[in-house]
Amino acid sequence: MDRLSRVEAADLLRHCLEEGSVDRGRHFVQELAAEGLEFEDVLAVLRRGRIYNEPEPDIGTGEWKYRIEGHEPGGKWLAVVFCFKALDRTFLITMFSVKPRGQG
Repeated sequence: MDRLSRVEAADLLRHCLEEGSVDRGRHFVQELAAEGLEFEDVLAVLRRGRIYNEPEPDIGTGEWKYRIEGHEPGGKWLAVVFCFKALDRTFLITMFSVKPRGQG
């Protein structure tokens, strides 16, 4: 897929959540368990988070990677890295907790 703007990527991600599919990669699943979170926690970030940075090309696959950030229900600030496989299919590459934007 072509490179999308941050707004376009956020809109398409939410479209995938509502009407398409969201695939979870092995590394994403491993990091989710390591953080002690459930997929529902990440869904909150995917639904209400924000993409702050421009996408980056994945050297291995040639796909554009996006990073969305936001609070999960327990208050942890999370970053989720994802790409699009089709207009209605997103792939979650990894996730991790980070310091919230604007804090030290």
